[in-house]
Amino acid sequence: MGLVDVRPALPVEEPPTPPAPPKWRAWLWVLLAGVLGAVTGGATVLGGAYVKLTGNVKHEVVAKQDLGKRPVKISQAMNVLMVGSDQRDGANGKYGKFEGERTDTIILAHISPKRDGAMLISFPRDSLVQLPACPAKNGLPGQRAHVGMINESFNSGGIACTWRTIEALTDIRIDHFVKVDFTGFKGMVNALGGVPVCVPEPINDKKARLTLPAGHQVLKGEQALGYVRARYSLGDGSDIGRIQRQQMFLASMAKKAMSGDTLTDPKMLFGFLDAVTKSITTDPDLTVGVMKDLAVSAEGLTAGQIRFVTTPWRYSVSNPGRVEWVQPQANRLFKMVAADQISKGVKSGEQKIPKSQIHIIVENGSGRQGLGGTVAAELEQRGYHIRKVTSTAKPYAKTVLMYSPNGESRAPRLYRELLTARTHRAQNAQTQTLVLVLGADWQGLKPPKTLDDVEGFDATQDSCTAS
Repeated sequence: MGLVDVRPALPVEEPPTPPAPPKWRAWLWVLLAGVLGAVTGGATVLGGAYVKLTGNVKHEVVAKQDLGKRPVKISQAMNVLMVGSDQRDGANGKYGKFEGERTDTIILAHISPKRDGAMLISFPRDSLVQLPACPAKNGLPGQRAHVGMINESFNSGGIACTWRTIEALTDIRIDHFVKVDFTGFKGMVNALGGVPVCVPEPINDKKARLTLPAGHQVLKGEQALGYVRARYSLGDGSDIGRIQRQQMFLASMAKKAMSGDTLTDPKMLFGFLDAVTKSITTDPDLTVGVMKDLAVSAEGLTAGQIRFVTTPWRYSVSNPGRVEWVQPQANRLFKMVAADQISKGVKSGEQKIPKSQIHIIVENGSGRQGLGGTVAAELEQRGYHIRKVTSTAKPYAKTVLMYSPNGESRAPRLYRELLTARTHRAQNAQTQTLVLVLGADWQGLKPPKTLDDVEGFDATQDSCTAS
């Protein structure tokens, strides 16, 4: 912004209350929770195709003894473990060669007992966590108890070991699982004729086999797969940025599947449902009949009641390139979800601008070396997008949050999380980017107290980011 002098603080105005989000089909949120709703909706709409779609779904048994000691189920909510497989054999061989199969994506979908709310929790695959012991099975070596990457469990013991790992880490009892692989994901996107996204900056990522210009566009299967897998060429190169893109893309994909163009075109609808059911593997108990009953009970659910969050994390100091979960915030999130307290934190349309669309420049004027990087990491952990970290030319006694008229609607979210700060409205600036100048009085960020403080966004959001 080029701002140096700070005038007296101005009050930060709250953004206007957004309009109520539109209602979606009752089974849409199930689609968000692993494209299950597409199966349900298709069975309802197509009638005669029910048997064929049911026959498409592959099943894998997860034995009770493979899960070991399990959490007690303390609510009637349904919890579905969703994994995206990165197996590289067969049709997936062109994405690189390595032995075994890992989970590129791990999500736990929590669906409330009254079917009036849903939360999808993403677990960063770079997370260093305490992994439980898993028995050897079906040619897999099993897993010894140790601290390691969360996605090791799938390669060591398959879906049963991943199931056991997530239950051990969260103390949330899981009811079902869904697995989707690379080729299946592409088939679903292609069956829809592509999915609309907004790319903030040009992308040229050889590893993800992806080249895209900036702006609004529709991604077909191969492009879509590259977009949700791209990492090193976008943002800060972390798995967190990729998770945000995956969440946004999933919401956009669901909207396209539930659009009038899809639902009123029997050929396209059946093609999509056929691709979905051919692409997923579930436990035998998660039948199309179960999905259908679940969907019928969810009539009236709105997009604003479907929320995406990422497990609270921070960069590991002892293991560069890895992340660690922030405590007690992570356990607090898990306890609230296990007890089905999500309705208290999910307010339809309350936060119109997600943190991923709030860009921040952090300037260190505190005189404390390294503080800028530390604060940037904390803000990024909470979901904000950090554009740059610099030092000021002169020391600042007071912490200041600077914003332009174009960034005024973004400032309140950040301001509410600061323990101490004054604000400055730069009248002549035009950028939407916020500038946080750290002063000698910097005291840190307020700790999250409820699910409403956990970074996330609801399914009314689109994939466009601010600049």
